[in-house]
Amino acid sequence: RIISVFLSPECQLSVCNKLCYAVGGAPYQITGCALGFFLQIYLLDVAQLDPFYASVILFVGRAWDAVTDPTVGFLVSRSPWTRFGRMIPWIIVSTPLAVISYFLIWYVPNIETGKVIWYLIWYCLFQTMQTCFHVPYSALTMFISSEQKERDSATAYRMTVEVLGTVIGTGIQGQIVGRANAPCFNSSLYSPDSNGNVSQHFIANQSTGITLTHTRQAYMIASGVICIIYVLCALVLSLGVRECKGERSHKTEPMSFFQGIRLVMSHGPYAKLVIGFLFTSLAFMLLEGNFALFCSSTLNFRNDYQNILLVIMLSATLTIPFWQWFLTRFGKKTAVFCGTSFVVPFLILVVCVEHSLVVTYIVSFVAGVSVAAAFLLPWSMLPDVVDDFEVQNPDSHGHEAIFYSFYVFFTKFASGVSLGVSTLSLDFAGYITNGCTQPDEVHLTLKILVAAAPVFFILIGLIIFITYPINEERRQGNRKLLQELREMESESDSAESGSNV
Repeated sequence: RIISVFLSPECQLSVCNKLCYAVGGAPYQITGCALGFFLQIYLLDVAQLDPFYASVILFVGRAWDAVTDPTVGFLVSRSPWTRFGRMIPWIIVSTPLAVISYFLIWYVPNIETGKVIWYLIWYCLFQTMQTCFHVPYSALTMFISSEQKERDSATAYRMTVEVLGTVIGTGIQGQIVGRANAPCFNSSLYSPDSNGNVSQHFIANQSTGITLTHTRQAYMIASGVICIIYVLCALVLSLGVRECKGERSHKTEPMSFFQGIRLVMSHGPYAKLVIGFLFTSLAFMLLEGNFALFCSSTLNFRNDYQNILLVIMLSATLTIPFWQWFLTRFGKKTAVFCGTSFVVPFLILVVCVEHSLVVTYIVSFVAGVSVAAAFLLPWSMLPDVVDDFEVQNPDSHGHEAIFYSFYVFFTKFASGVSLGVSTLSLDFAGYITNGCTQPDEVHLTLKILVAAAPVFFILIGLIIFITYPINEERRQGNRKLLQELREMESESDSAESGSNV
């Protein structure tokens, strides 16, 4: 039988419930945006790590994070119900450790030989704790309502707040750090010591008096503010959302970890959805991870890049309601093609028209429109895949967390690959740490990373989405079938209760 979540009168979703649920998505996006836009440039120019070691930290951290996603998803799916729910306890317990480890990522220890290990440990620990927060939170979508319309509405609230979270993350990190930009030095005066390090007097900004110490302090202040917001959002989520367990009378034996993986990955629509978004996510991750460096190094907008990034996130926030209307009017699959491909010609434009601040701002706004679609659509389409799976596998249940965790796994895998490959590519191209100017090879590499490669991956993703089988007709059909099966199960449960009496 279908094992599903029933809406009792006390489990109806109010606007307040949806807002509290949506607020819970902000920590993931605030910290993720700060890390995505600024961690690479922080490791290279503030912590002053060699590009190779920076790429190792970024790739290993993300790879470790990706491995923990299906593991946590499996553990969450086997978690017992408590009086606080099934997902909320994970969020409550993981928050303190996540906040501590996030703060220490942005601290530069007074050591040289163990600096790489320091960042690797705290980055991996934060990613693990963030997984323990985000996987249960993502699966919570299936436990706040059984109605597609209610879930889509709650998802729209969530995506709006999450994109707003990216604005907050970009704004806090960018504006605080932007006022204390890491000082650069003229590469023609570059005279490193025998260890390849630049003396402090070479990198002090004489015109503003800003030193590397000021820049490091700015990063710590920004991380402290973000940590406070993280805790507040977790509190709002925990206190304002209640999981609806419902009446579940027919239960099957729980599956093993690998059985669950085989079951969900063998579901065709889910596999196509995940692989399609894997490529489109890889495209946007490459853009996110390298755009700040591209603006400051290649376009020479060293004092404006934080504002350019803020325009991207503000544009994404403002256009989320438009994409919610678009997908309800024209269908989710159509929205994927329109939203994802919209940015392609503008990415080509930004590398063809160099050193134009106006063009860069225009491209940033358009990129935000596509980012909004990339944020909203995967989380809006995942519940449809879970419903389709339930229709085709009526005797299997309790795999919501596995579905969501594997999607998170693939997006984080894409992020790890993009950040690791990007930083390693810059190392091969001859990137100069704290350099006011960079070699031509670095400029070419950055153009490929923010334009050519994203366009290529977007096209591959769209080709895969052509074969995605869940259109609006099939989605509505699944909704009706699930409703009928729930009514049948409810009647059966009532009859069994009457016979027992």
